[in-house]
Amino acid sequence: MSVLGLGAMGKALAGAFLDRGHPTTVWNRTAGRADALVARGARRADTPAEAMAASPVTVVCLLDDAAVRETLGPAAGALAGRALVNLTNGTPEQARAMAGWAAGQGVDYVDGGIMAVPPMIGQDGALILYSGSREAFGAHERTLGALGSAVYLDEDPGRAALYDLALLSAMYGMFGGFFHALAMTGSEKVPAAEFTPMVVGWLNAMIAGLPAMAAAIDSGDHSAADSNVEMQAVSYVNLLDASRAQGVGTELVEPMGALLHRAVAEGLGAGAVSSLVGLLRTDPARR
Repeated sequence: MSVLGLGAMGKALAGAFLDRGHPTTVWNRTAGRADALVARGARRADTPAEAMAASPVTVVCLLDDAAVRETLGPAAGALAGRALVNLTNGTPEQARAMAGWAAGQGVDYVDGGIMAVPPMIGQDGALILYSGSREAFGAHERTLGALGSAVYLDEDPGRAALYDLALLSAMYGMFGGFFHALAMTGSEKVPAAEFTPMVVGWLNAMIAGLPAMAAAIDSGDHSAADSNVEMQAVSYVNLLDASRAQGVGTELVEPMGALLHRAVAEGLGAGAVSSLVGLLRTDPARR
């Protein structure tokens, strides 16, 4: 196994391979970042080409797509006949473009999305999504399992990135709401630690309703509305007004209010909030 890139996540990936007894070659632009891994038994490569030539499969985890291309481009010849697993965060289109590049080099390409922070890698709860070459994933699935639960999604190399970014959007939405809530209660000196258990209980109760919302979105039937869009649009104004009165900025929560009022204006007021998904899709062909 070869690992290119030894930032916090790359170090965790290489360390997990070592922990499972996999011979591991590592490379990083700043060579000193490999010292601790070399002390644990990793082999240090002086160049990306040397690292890639050392193993049948290379895992790359760099800052962004541009860094991946800059690193792999000059060393492409070392990848021919091997597998490349790209765990760098990127977009679906970047993954598909990289898969096309890899195919031109005679490389089996797998793209991935890491749903974990570095300390979770190799531990229960770490989830890594993969898409792209089914053959390459199948051949190296057990080795990749050293990193966490390995879930193969689809032969479309962009699918893992799509799921990754969609899951992150749900996470950041939750964080945004949580931060706004703590800003509101904190404006009256309520300790965050005191209020947070109530947030956790409330969000868990709301999460239970997500499967029903998903079913409505898939069917296009948003008629089952215990709390319809129009009622929520009216009530949402209070959230914004109270926030401003408490001296709390509304940049995290204004977009939802605008979307609720747009839905009412477009005749969706009597339905469920699941209808908002359709308004977010700007391409009519994908609605």
